[in-house]
Amino acid sequence: MTDAMTDRLHWQTSRFRIDLSTPQVMGIVNLTPDSFSDGGAHSGRAAGLAHCEQLVGEGANMLDLGGESTRPGAPEVGVSEELDRVMPVLEGALKLGVPISVDTRKPEVMRAALAAGADIINDVNALRWPGALDAISAHPSCGVCLMHMHGTPETMQQRPAYADVVEEVVAFLRERCAALDSRGIAAERVAVDPGIGFGKSVEHNLQLLRRQSELLAVGRPLLIGWSRKSTLGALTGRPVGERAAASIAAALLAVQRGARIVRVHDVAATVDALTVWKQVEAVRG
Repeated sequence: MTDAMTDRLHWQTSRFRIDLSTPQVMGIVNLTPDSFSDGGAHSGRAAGLAHCEQLVGEGANMLDLGGESTRPGAPEVGVSEELDRVMPVLEGALKLGVPISVDTRKPEVMRAALAAGADIINDVNALRWPGALDAISAHPSCGVCLMHMHGTPETMQQRPAYADVVEEVVAFLRERCAALDSRGIAAERVAVDPGIGFGKSVEHNLQLLRRQSELLAVGRPLLIGWSRKSTLGALTGRPVGERAAASIAAALLAVQRGARIVRVHDVAATVDALTVWKQVEAVRG
């Protein structure tokens, strides 16, 4: 196996070189009062850290902490407010022994999180805000996830249109990876996310899943987040709190099609489903 092929099975982060030879589960920790799924349930240091501990106990391989909702129509949160939500929980989460990601668009929050020891920056804006790329390139080893989003959270669901959604997402992610390459950020530090639900219709999201193998051409590990998304509600008729089964089905389909990390709310159930899947795949192999 070549070095390049080996690197695709790992994700280099601040403290960890994550083995991606087996699918990884990223547990979602929303530290906001207005997230679409569980807004307010884990706000504050005590509740947020308790949720982190719960998800690790359920088998999460890594955690993703977010202090600003990026649901459709969500307003932007100020830097100081986002820092107040994230930093106290981050301090405790870093002691749990798993990689910690911070979900943020703001370079000020990126720099503060990385200075505190965060392993990964997960940016729905793919480091396009002024100063964001500088914040990542200044760090010697942090991981980063680049996500595709049409517009902004405030505007992204206002009639999204594509000639070919898969081709356009691939082209966007390739361009953003090239921007990181030009700044000397090693490929093994970078994962990509097609942004399910971020400026896409139900059919756009389904196309991204049906043709997910085409996203592998970007040449970076795929991180996929289907958990509790509105497309699953449109397909099943279920409200957001009753979409666990649909979320797990979508996560398994994503893994079967090459995703290396699945970002989920329902960690224990997803871990169980992947355990069964891995055993079946081991027998087939």
